[in-house]
Amino acid sequence: MSVEQLDERFINILFFVFVNSYFYRMKKWVSTFTNKYLFSFLFLVVWVLFFDENDSITQKARLNDLSILNKKKNYYKSEIEIAKQELLDIQNNEAALEKFARERYMMKKNGEDIFIIENPQP
Repeated sequence: MSVEQLDERFINILFFVFVNSYFYRMKKWVSTFTNKYLFSFLFLVVWVLFFDENDSITQKARLNDLSILNKKKNYYKSEIEIAKQELLDIQNNEAALEKFARERYMMKKNGEDIFIIENPQP
């Protein structure tokens, strides 16, 4: 055998090994992606994230709505506390009752004149 023939055989063997290992790796990947359990799992994940009634976009919107509602709830709780304090003050203090009636309902005593001064809006 000559050196040229050996080089040619060596190149053929290397080519065969490379092609064989490439197809082996491809077969491994194809078998992994055609695995019915993996395919089912990926399908389920995509379905839950994007197509389900409770998908991730809807969940994010609902969490945003929930935070807005919690802020409103806290606001109304503080308003209720202020109203309860005002009611307690009105029930126990005659001067506070008179002040409340004059400010809220524009009530006046006989012989009084009421002047309402409004600030102009800029």
